[in-house]
Amino acid sequence: MTCGSCAARVERKLNKLDGVSATVNYATETAAVTYPDAVSVPDLVAQVEAAGYTAEAPEPDSFPWRLVAAVVLGLPVILLAMVPGWQFDGWQWVSLALATPVVAYSGWPFHAAALKNLRHGATTMDTLISLGTLAAYLWSVWALVFGSAGELGMRHPFSFTGPAGDPIYLETAAGVTAFLLAGRYAEARAKRTAGSALRELLALGAKDVAVLRDGRESRVPVSELTVGDVFVVRPGETIAADGVVADGRSAVDVSRMTGESVPAEVGPGDAVVGGCVNASGRLTVRATRVGRETQLARMAQLVAEAQNGKAPVQRLADEISAIFVPVVLVLAVATLAGWLASGAGATAAFTAAVAVLIIACPCALGLATPTALLVGTGRGAQLGILIRGPEVLESTRRVDTIVLDKTGTLTTGVMTLVAVQAVTRGNEALRLAAGVERASEHPIAAAIAAAVDDPPPVTDFVALPGHGARGTVDGHTVYVGRPAEAGPTNGTTTVAVVVDGETWALLDVADAPRESGPDAVRALRKLGLTPWLVTGDGPGAARHVADLVGIDPEHTIAGALPTDKVDVVKKLQADGRIVAVAGDGVNDAAALAQADLGLAMGTGTDAAIAAADLTLVSGDLAKAPTAIRLSRATLGIIRGNLFWAFAYNVAALPLAGLGLLNPMIAGAAMALSSVAVVLNSLRLRGFRATPTPGRPG
Repeated sequence: MTCGSCAARVERKLNKLDGVSATVNYATETAAVTYPDAVSVPDLVAQVEAAGYTAEAPEPDSFPWRLVAAVVLGLPVILLAMVPGWQFDGWQWVSLALATPVVAYSGWPFHAAALKNLRHGATTMDTLISLGTLAAYLWSVWALVFGSAGELGMRHPFSFTGPAGDPIYLETAAGVTAFLLAGRYAEARAKRTAGSALRELLALGAKDVAVLRDGRESRVPVSELTVGDVFVVRPGETIAADGVVADGRSAVDVSRMTGESVPAEVGPGDAVVGGCVNASGRLTVRATRVGRETQLARMAQLVAEAQNGKAPVQRLADEISAIFVPVVLVLAVATLAGWLASGAGATAAFTAAVAVLIIACPCALGLATPTALLVGTGRGAQLGILIRGPEVLESTRRVDTIVLDKTGTLTTGVMTLVAVQAVTRGNEALRLAAGVERASEHPIAAAIAAAVDDPPPVTDFVALPGHGARGTVDGHTVYVGRPAEAGPTNGTTTVAVVVDGETWALLDVADAPRESGPDAVRALRKLGLTPWLVTGDGPGAARHVADLVGIDPEHTIAGALPTDKVDVVKKLQADGRIVAVAGDGVNDAAALAQADLGLAMGTGTDAAIAAADLTLVSGDLAKAPTAIRLSRATLGIIRGNLFWAFAYNVAALPLAGLGLLNPMIAGAAMALSSVAVVLNSLRLRGFRATPTPGRPG
């Protein structure tokens, strides 16, 4: 494919097959196709070939020989035409000798594509380029051989000295070819740069891994790693797969996956993600996800799917590109006829018609969306933000309300001991309580047990469902559970420690709020979003967290079941609000799906991530403002690209038709317009995350 019209033609052809849904991306030169069992891959390839293309791209030239030939041979042709003092006797025949290989060899990709499309009754950008350059070349040959342009001593019409013969346009044929090849070469390099983030993401995975099997360590390709295998990660090595640390402690560089610059400290029982780098100690890890199931592979797949999609704003551009080339051909003929009818002469008429053919540029329209998506989604992946598809961009622009879950979103989702209220012997009470709770699987029990480094052993352990647990520790009968007269206060749960029938201490356990919560809520407000807190927890815990992060009481709803969360979203939408939902659990999946924009915490459940439009890989709500800003910035770049692509054609075509643009200048402008669109998209590579106070920006 060589322009947006090519992509549109291939897409239409594929979609004519029953049950096939195809999206063709000109920037990435790929087609994402969903097809039923009745259709095979050879059927799809045949359909592409029927459109005049092939589904297997040829190997690119290792060196741009066609471009080099066009520049080396074409530059003297341009200079001989433009500098009268260099026009020696017979210069025009030298120009013909130099321009012929430029048009035939360097310009062959344009002519070959135009012929192939002609056989299938189609017209593309190559049709315009081929017609324009061949018309200029063949006119010049005719003028040299049969007209007066070939006589020795004749000067180019640009010259004001000496006799001027019939006009020749060899500099147009050679110059346009050179300019367009240079533009496509620069465009291709820029597109490769635009897609570099995804390639870097795919390259993060380890290539081989040291696996422990039968007590021996052996290095094998990472493709041979299976779930349950235990593998070794030495300092400086990349973690080969998602897993749980079996032994060792280390700091892990997670910046590749989450965008966080601070390494994460991990130890036995902690989860680690493939693609991250072990910064210090030796780790042994038990694999829980390998191959395509790892978080890295899923991230790469989501990014690729987003880059292959189309934003709604691109549909108008696709429709215009599909009819653009035939319209330009009609305009060129009308221009030729109009100039001839005005009596201006064949020279002026031909020059204006060729300029119309050359200046038209649907390429910029075709590149407007995919290049911005390439860079925007790639930059998002670098920052730990996954954008599911281009449709998401419209939602982020319009969203004005965000519904936040509490547990795992505004809080860590992990119960933590926050205070010890000593009645008689606080520290000893905590040690004995930890001994009892280490035998329990309750989240509150785990929080108490984790607060003591080495809890004493427990005997005669008895779980008391709904009330706590009891056991014997160091010869004492210890009860840990609900106190006689206490309840949740300030979002905490109070647990009594009763030793030998006497209350020794009260322990306050809470789901600790995230430090970034207040800053995230403030940043969301600055973006024009009104935050709501909707949680299944009780009123006390809900009000406490809402006060901490700065959410208004009237926008706080407690005791909400999953269906209640969906109802809240529907009610807000019925009131005319565009609603985003941020959550991490299975209970949030339905609300995420109902929302106009769903944001899932990457540390949450697969159900939540599958239902969301944006995924925050680190699970930190502080990334939400960055995600929304990035999506809006990407949409802004797309709209800017489309505006300038339309404006370029609207302004340039009339100028060419009126004879105010030389065809060679038109060719340079057309090439530069496509490059400008790609360079504008590359601005997103410099997008910066929303700074969080107290953290590296």
